Amino acid sequence: MLGLKLPTDPRWVNIVEKNIDEILTDHAYCEQKAASTAISLIVSFPEYTELVEEMVALSREEMGHFKMVHDLILKKGNTLGRDRKDEYVVELLKFFPKGGSRTTQLVHRLLYAALIEARSCERFRLLSEELDDKKLADFYHKLMISEAGHYTMFLKFARKYGELDEVNQKWDNLLEYEAKIMKDLGKKESIHG
Repeated sequence: MLGLKLPTDPRWVNIVEKNIDEILTDHAYCEQKAASTAISLIVSFPEYTELVEEMVALSREEMGHFKMVHDLILKKGNTLGRDRKDEYVVELLKFFPKGGSRTTQLVHRLLYAALIEARSCERFRLLSEELDDKKLADFYHKLMISEAGHYTMFLKFARKYGELDEVNQKWDNLLEYEAKIMKDLGKKESIHG
């Protein structure tokens, strides 16, 4: 369903289990960045009323997820650690050239967002199936369903606002590029890295 060209190596879960505190901090910041992305889309493209409405709802949902992860961190007796650069996103954002029409910029941002949500969904599925901590596995199962909805929403908007064949070609090319990035990732205690 997600269309990802390279699945995450299941051994990534072993890294996560040895570094739960680190992964929770990274995950919390991923949720905060997702909310920021939604707000940024509102600010950048206010004339797209349907998009604005969905991004308002998404920003609330993502901050709700941030709170859920932050609550888990506190429950474990920890505090939120410092944010780190997301190597995956940094590399991903190099794919499309800068500039172009407003519509092109919007489509590119929507495709990036769709892919980030798709990869998060895939990672959360792996955590939901493989973590020994069943409460945490259930937590990630619920979030996996949410991420799948976000992925399809972003892709739907890209196809709505862009020319369909061109958007589909860009999506396929982005998926191929993302697979190359993923060959070097999956060895750290981060959601995407």
